[in-house]
Amino acid sequence: ILLGIPGLEAAHIWISIPFCAMYAIAVLGNFTILFIVKREPSLHEPMFYFLCMLAVTDLVMSTSTVPKMLSIFWFNSREISFSACLTQMYFVHSLTGMESGILVAMALDRYVAICHPLRHSTILTNSVVAKIGLAVVLRSGLFVLPFPVLIRQWPYCRTNIIPHFYCRHMAVVRVACADILVHSYYGLFGLLAMIGMDVSFIAMSYTQILRAIFRLPTKDARVKTFGTCISHLCAISALYIPDLLSSLMLRFGHNVPLYVPIISIGVYHLVPPVLHPIIYGVRTKQIRGKLLEMLGVAKAIPGHLLHLQACVDGLTLNLCNVFP
Repeated sequence: ILLGIPGLEAAHIWISIPFCAMYAIAVLGNFTILFIVKREPSLHEPMFYFLCMLAVTDLVMSTSTVPKMLSIFWFNSREISFSACLTQMYFVHSLTGMESGILVAMALDRYVAICHPLRHSTILTNSVVAKIGLAVVLRSGLFVLPFPVLIRQWPYCRTNIIPHFYCRHMAVVRVACADILVHSYYGLFGLLAMIGMDVSFIAMSYTQILRAIFRLPTKDARVKTFGTCISHLCAISALYIPDLLSSLMLRFGHNVPLYVPIISIGVYHLVPPVLHPIIYGVRTKQIRGKLLEMLGVAKAIPGHLLHLQACVDGLTLNLCNVFP
């Protein structure tokens, strides 16, 4: 039995409105990205392949949790079978690792494009991109696989009530009548190892990228080059910051009401899928141009898009002024 958001049952209908709207935007935006990249041969490059991987991950991630959440909010459909619960848990946690791995691959793409531009096409070939994508899927899928396998074997004699809107790993583990200490440590260690390794690789990549940028001779060149990284940095922030805050509140926020971390987790599942198409759609000229061309307004770009582009470029220039 999934309770939804404990403590805010009376507000479930109102909470469902922004979550439903964000889910619709996420589905529309990510399908648009996939459609544009598939339709336009000039976008068949490593950066856009990784972007498509990210879009697919976002779609499956949000679809794994949001429809069930909305059914709880709208129809009070709180029941979920044990097998469906474990399947949902597996997909959610494996996709979280995949999304983090894809961001590492995108950081690698930016590193090669900026630090070794003449070798970019020879280093990141289609076969290499496919191998990176396969490695990201296998890493997360195999790491999370022991979770449902072990949980299925445990006895359950206490309660079948989970105070959440989806089958989160630790929420399911806590209702088992078994010693979960080793399992809990494995989950925590694996999460810290995987995310920590990914963050370390991203930090190393951007350290080399920034060194290369600040060696450029002119400020305009630094602004233009750094501007190509803004989208990826925004995507990284949208993924890691909500996840970090919700995890810290669940583990250490004993005085924080239970609905606060649960809402933050819901935001974590929806904000990145919503933001990624917007971030890359606005910042990536190729995607923005093809979208406007499809809409028949390629020659008349709306003023608000130009204003947003100018604001982002101004922010980039201010960041580069810190390191003249």
